Amino acid sequence: MPTLQQAFWEMDIYGFTLLEDVLSPAEVKTLRASLAAWAEKIGAEQRFLGQAGHVSNLPTLDPLFHPLIDHPRTLPVIEYVLGKQIVLGSLNARIVRPGDPVQGLHSDIRADLLTMGSPVMVNTVWLLDDFTTENGATRIVPGSHKSGMAGPPDGMEVKHVFQLIAPAGSVLVFNGQCWHGGGANQTQANRHALFGHYRKNALIFQVDPHDGFKESWLNDLTLRQRELLRMEGGLAAPHAADSHLRVLFSRGKKVE
Repeated sequence: MPTLQQAFWEMDIYGFTLLEDVLSPAEVKTLRASLAAWAEKIGAEQRFLGQAGHVSNLPTLDPLFHPLIDHPRTLPVIEYVLGKQIVLGSLNARIVRPGDPVQGLHSDIRADLLTMGSPVMVNTVWLLDDFTTENGATRIVPGSHKSGMAGPPDGMEVKHVFQLIAPAGSVLVFNGQCWHGGGANQTQANRHALFGHYRKNALIFQVDPHDGFKESWLNDLTLRQRELLRMEGGLAAPHAADSHLRVLFSRGKKVE
């Protein structure tokens, strides 16, 4: 098992690190079953540089997902990059189905927020199935977090790409500035993964966890989970989130 110092070094040099055996087989099975059930109920389409199934705002759906928010294997690596003043921007799922195509390489951070000295976002990919070449394992470009670009320029051939071939229960932690994208699923089975997206707390949520969170779950959250969800004071009025702003803009309303 790599040491934390090894993970820190890899975050600095490559922009990502792979943590293995973070989840037990039993945890993987339980989380995947819950995700699959929710996908049947409320699953949506994601069409960002590709196509896949999508389930949003997992902390509001099942408390089984809450331990991932401040998991002791992943949070120290996230805090190494961002510091402790952070929020969970979102915890969503991407389900790559048979026939879903390759996703274009991209950064998760807007070009105007890219910064080499103090990145604003770190992402985690929780593998709920084995990731293989055949089922479209995530691809990531080592060192691209230092490029200063939100993705490959038009016409540029990206020759050095790492594909995440790893067993279920592993977690990829990466600087949000890294170019990455899902692969094409050429198998007959879905590939399930969770994406925990952390932001410096000066930024808004990507998806607001206050939307639909059950008050009865509050007492079961750890203090750090409450901090990461901005729930130290309980469930208040919904906070600003990217998803709220997109809805307002789509309805032609002015955002004050």
